[in-house]
Amino acid sequence: MKRDEFLKALAALAAAGALPLSAQAATAVKMMIPANPGGGWDTTGRALGKALQEAKAADSVQFENKGGAAGALGLAQFVNASKGDGNAMMVMGAVMLGGIITGKPPVNLSTCTPIARLTSEYNVFVLPANSPHKTMADVVAQLKKDPGSVKWGGGSRGSTEHIAAAMIARAVGVDPAKINYVAFRGGGEAIAAILGGNVTVGGSGYSEFAEYIKAGKMKPISVTSPKRLNDVPTLKEQGIDVEIGNWRGVYGAPGISAAQRKALTDMVMAAIKTKSWQESLAKNDWTPAVMTGPAFDEFVEREFASLRATMVKSGMV
Repeated sequence: MKRDEFLKALAALAAAGALPLSAQAATAVKMMIPANPGGGWDTTGRALGKALQEAKAADSVQFENKGGAAGALGLAQFVNASKGDGNAMMVMGAVMLGGIITGKPPVNLSTCTPIARLTSEYNVFVLPANSPHKTMADVVAQLKKDPGSVKWGGGSRGSTEHIAAAMIARAVGVDPAKINYVAFRGGGEAIAAILGGNVTVGGSGYSEFAEYIKAGKMKPISVTSPKRLNDVPTLKEQGIDVEIGNWRGVYGAPGISAAQRKALTDMVMAAIKTKSWQESLAKNDWTPAVMTGPAFDEFVEREFASLRATMVKSGMV
């Protein structure tokens, strides 16, 4: 077989996913992170990129941050620029679904290709270190007295912390439509606002605030989980019947083939077996929640329906 014929045959096998990852041609992954640096999606995308390289599933990973509108701006760019690209991936999760429900962007997540759910975690609500409040009970008391005076800071509109704030209001007898929620384009902006005392209470995944909590710069007052995290009391044990989780995953580009989807899935599955990914799970208090294939497709559909119902009930839609 001539050299050019051999190379064409090799490329065809690699494209079809018929070669093991180690035998495939050099892979340059493009990772869209639809948020500004410093948040959960950014941390997830960069941890996955490192793991892909450690697993030798990718020779290089190029990251691009595009924050805004609960990931809708990054999603639009991903949809328009990556059609048919079998090496493109986008970080996404429950926050994006919530943002799509509230914002109704012109782009549709359903045009992209589900690859895998990766992790799950719960949110923590924190106070700035110099806050006059000490507990969630103090925040609720002010919320009942003057809903607009409590500034909730967190991710984009429709994020899990936004939904949780609306659910808290409803649970304590306050009109959710009256909450004063300040949305930030990335975790870095939200952290700066909390540290600067520009919001009353901040919410995000525990991993994003962990170092500031440990340093005493933020005071954790509740978690949205069914049981305590790092000994922070749950909302339920404080008499607020609210529980909501967050999850993150990755999608492939629109218009890729079944073989390309399988190749991306295999790459991600190889990455999550690496030492660096396991270290990221431990460091960020992420719970492994791996799901792929038709099960992940169906999960996303159920999540859309469940989030929409919760948001309607909480007065957000």
